[in-house]
Amino acid sequence: MMEPNYKDRSVEVERTEVSKHSDSSVVASTFIKYAAYIIIIFGILFFLVRYVFPMF
Repeated sequence: MMEPNYKDRSVEVERTEVSKHSDSSVVASTFIKYAAYIIIIFGILFFLVRYVFPMF
């Protein structure tokens, strides 16, 4: 049957559901940030090709 040192303990398991909630404003601002990075990089490359490289 039961062991002599057994104590009746009720164990409650807490379950939490993890749902991915993507906020559209966060996604839009991240897209704008990386689009600006890409435009700046292409602007620097254009400047180098157009004005700096012909000097050599």
